[in-house]
Formats: sequence, C-alpha cells, structure tokens
Amino acid sequence: MSSIRNTLLVVRRELGGYFATPVAYVFIIIFLALINALTFFMGNFFERGQADLASFFQFHSWVYMLLIPAISMRIWAEERKSGTVELLMMQVVLGKYLAAVIFAAIALALTFPLWITVNYLGDPDNGIILAGYVGSLMMAAGFLAVGSFISSLTKNQVIAFVMTAAVCFILIASGAPIVLSFFSDWAPKAVVDFIASLSFLAHFTDISKGVLDLRDVVYFVSLIGVFLFANAVAIERLKAE
Repeated sequence: MSSIRNTLLVVRRELGGYFATPVAYVFIIIFLALINALTFFMGNFFERGQADLASFFQFHSWVYMLLIPAISMRIWAEERKSGTVELLMMQVVLGKYLAAVIFAAIALALTFPLWITVNYLGDPDNGIILAGYVGSLMMAAGFLAVGSFISSLTKNQVIAFVMTAAVCFILIASGAPIVLSFFSDWAPKAVVDFIASLSFLAHFTDISKGVLDLRDVVYFVSLIGVFLFANAVAIERLKAE
C-alpha cells in the first residue's frame, strides 16, 4: 500500500507541476490548434461528406511524434541536471510516467467538441470513435514510455526531445508502405512482417477502425512495459554511480 501511496503522491506532484507553468497551456493550445487544422483542412472534414472522425484520427501519430517529446523530455532530464536522482524512490518512475499520461489524456479529451460535431451533423458509429480515442491514448502512452526512457539517459532536454522524436518516427514509419516495399524487395516475408508489426501506425490504424484486436493491445502494453523497465534500470544505474 505504501508503494501505491508513494506513486500516487508522485503523480499528484508531477501533474501539478505541469500546470504550474505556462508550458502545459501552450502545449494544449498548440495540440488542439494543430489537430483541428489538420482535420478540417488536410483531412477534408466537410468535403468527405461523412459523419465520422476518420480524418481526425489519421493525423494523431504524426502530431504525437512532434508534440509528445515536449512532455517527456523533462521527465528525467531535469532530475539528472539538478542531481536529485539518487534521492528518488523507484515508485517515481511509474508516478512520473502516469502523470505524463494523464496530462496527455487531458489534452486529448479536450477534442470532445469534434465528437459532438459529428453527432450533430450525422449518425456516426460512436463505438468506432470511442475505440479511436482508446487507441490514440494507448499510442500516446507508448510514445511517453519511449520518451521517459530517453529522458533518463541525458541531462539535456533538447537532446531528449530530438532523440524521442527520432525513435518515434522510426516506430511510425516502420509500417509505412514505402518502407515495407523497400524491405520486401530483398528480405524474407517473415522479416517484413516483423518490421510491420513494430509500427505504432499499423496497430493504431486497426484500433481506430473499431477493431480491438488483442494483439494490438498486447503490443502497446508490452512496449510500454519494456521501456518503463529500461527506464527503471537506467535510474538504478544513476543511483549506483
């Protein structure tokens, strides 16, 4: 129980820290402005003539790749810079991560006017839309796990941002047709399938279509677990130095 209590205290402290500075509000404003602009202009929201959020969800992976590193870059880099890592308990790893996920969830939840809009304009399948939101949050959580680990490796927040964006880009692009076609020209099908299975985009696309396949859920949960474990190992090594 004390571990849970300590973790929740860290979540509360870290989440409060996000909103104690203008950075949180700037992030949310940029996120909402960017995702809405992409949905209505590049996604041809009205021109499609369909009451759904397909044009909304199709841009989430790329928006997260650009903005999620801004959340994760400070998770551990600041602690390393100030030299307070050795004072922290292991529950902080999970607490910091959960606070970042909750913050991302708040930003995502603020897009609810779009959901209301499509219900006003037509009769969408709200089950598919809900699945899209669940998949989007799982993808954001995956990005944050990657970013949390990378943030624990460097004191420089800019380096943490760039490295996280780069790794997330690789995890998105691995499922892109152009990448798969490159490997399919010479690599065995098993290798191509493995590369495709690593893609955030492929797993999120399936979920956003309303297909809640256990394999997609296991993928995100496993990836989050691996990177959080790596995060914990990195912090333990810092405490031992």
